[in-house]
Amino acid sequence: MVKESQTPEGINPIFGRRKMSQVGQVVGILRKLNDEYQTSTPKKLKLIDAYLVYVLLTGVIQFAYCLLVGTFPFNSFLSGFISTVGCFILAASLRIQLNKANQSTFNVSPERAFADFVFAHVILHLVVINFIG
Repeated sequence: MVKESQTPEGINPIFGRRKMSQVGQVVGILRKLNDEYQTSTPKKLKLIDAYLVYVLLTGVIQFAYCLLVGTFPFNSFLSGFISTVGCFILAASLRIQLNKANQSTFNVSPERAFADFVFAHVILHLVVINFIG
């Protein structure tokens, strides 16, 4: 049975054989990357990665809002955006410190790394609240 978008030889007339094979390779690479991530990444790091994605999406939404609506209370926008950037940096630092591959670089216990993360967040948010006005 021939699909509407393909010729009888299986060549997509829009992309051609070469483009379809490249797309297939990219999909294969992404699947392998996902499988490796799911099997070899500890749950603690997956949780931090989920938080990183959340903070990144929050920053993107804030920036899109700034572009679409405007920056009337500029201090508020700047505080919120700096807060998301700071949270992302602190969480990325926590992830690096908790990664088993980096234990030789950092002589910090996981509890100490998390305490530093929480302390830095408190300082960051005090600065952000102070900057709002």
